[in-house]
Amino acid sequence: MTSRTHVRSAFLVFAALGLLAPGARADRTKLKPGMNSFSPQQDVQLGKQYAAEAEKQSPMCNDPKVDAYLTKLGHRLIDHLNTFGNEYPWEFHCVNDKAINAFALPGGFVFVNRGAIEAADYEAELAAVMAHELSHVALRHGTNQATKAQYAQLGSGIAGIAGGILGGTVGAAASGLGQFAAGSVLLKYSRGAETQADVMGTQVLYDSGYDPRAMAAFFEKLSGSAAPPEFFSDHPNPDHRIERVDEEIQKLGGVPENAQRDSPEFETIKKEVAALPVAAKPKPGVAAASSSGSGGSAANIPKAGTVRVATPSTSLAGLDIGIAKLQYPDNWKKYGNGKEVTLAPDGGVVDPGNGQAALAYGVMIAAAKMSGQPSSNQEALKQATQKLIDSLQQENANMQVTEPPSLGMLNNQQAMTTYLRNDSPGGGMETDMLVTVLRPEGLIYFVCVAPEKEFNRFQGAFNSVLDSVRFK
Repeated sequence: MTSRTHVRSAFLVFAALGLLAPGARADRTKLKPGMNSFSPQQDVQLGKQYAAEAEKQSPMCNDPKVDAYLTKLGHRLIDHLNTFGNEYPWEFHCVNDKAINAFALPGGFVFVNRGAIEAADYEAELAAVMAHELSHVALRHGTNQATKAQYAQLGSGIAGIAGGILGGTVGAAASGLGQFAAGSVLLKYSRGAETQADVMGTQVLYDSGYDPRAMAAFFEKLSGSAAPPEFFSDHPNPDHRIERVDEEIQKLGGVPENAQRDSPEFETIKKEVAALPVAAKPKPGVAAASSSGSGGSAANIPKAGTVRVATPSTSLAGLDIGIAKLQYPDNWKKYGNGKEVTLAPDGGVVDPGNGQAALAYGVMIAAAKMSGQPSSNQEALKQATQKLIDSLQQENANMQVTEPPSLGMLNNQQAMTTYLRNDSPGGGMETDMLVTVLRPEGLIYFVCVAPEKEFNRFQGAFNSVLDSVRFK
């Protein structure tokens, strides 16, 4: 067998002869996308839908020269981007907003604020911002976040996620790029996702021939700004960000001697952008989220605590969610379609003060895809339920199990009921009754939500909904 020493020696010889590509020489960090219930094709579909919405809500530069430059620069980076075998249409747009910001929607729809172009001192810094955003696309962070939201988040997390609890639109998107980004689950990245995008972006810069130190330089510039830039409102600043970028550069073998920093073309485009008229920002406001079924709308979402929620009606309306039929109080409204539905009374969906829509009273119905072939036996149900609860608690720091899972029946099928306690978007604490059923479609779960002090007032309505479920 070849010894480790001999293997290392051969590696060094080939590297010295220049017979290995820069990436092959590097002891780079290995990255891969996380769990995802969306297909890459659905990433493109979602990205295209929300890109059209972003263009309507955001003032665009509408400068062909600038968009062409961003496209050329973007494709130079994409040539060295690991998309894990997925192909994306890739579009690049300049937004006429002087805030330092950029975002990339799933499927490769990239928006760069003029402010980011103007803030970059040289081309490698702008390339760093774009490489970071392209990495979010490649690692599928947007739909990974939406998957976790579908699977895990309860009261405070129901914000019009992709496909739709609130009807398939960005439930809390407001006018302007920064507000659009801040309002969408697709762009609500974790600090871990930000670190991954930093690392992959650094690798892309290095492989594209740019000075990889530009990644750290740009973030250092932002961190040192007198006023926090809009970038950090939807890109949370992870701990030791600059140190982690520097560490990756060392793993890559250090800064190449001929690494590019700037180009005459960048300087020309920067002047082009500076000459553009500054667009007036529209006043921010919560955009309407569509609903269906009983004619409800999440437009003009009330502030938490401003609406008295009526007692549920004892008269019931019918609903077909595809995998099952059920009934719910006829003074409630339906949001969403298919097997991802929220049923809530007037005032049950509130704005907790952050411009997002959150469920304070009502029932959420969703399905979590299971790996492998779902089993209907009791142990499989227990394991799937516990996995869901673990995920819920990871996404909700103050969530506690108050009554552990107990076995019962729902429409002649084994079901588990768990009671949890969580922060309420209306203030105080809420009770969450979680009911899970394992079906061929995956783990079907019902989350009945109400503030602790009012849960008993809604318990009868929750029971009526659950008792009416008839699986197909």
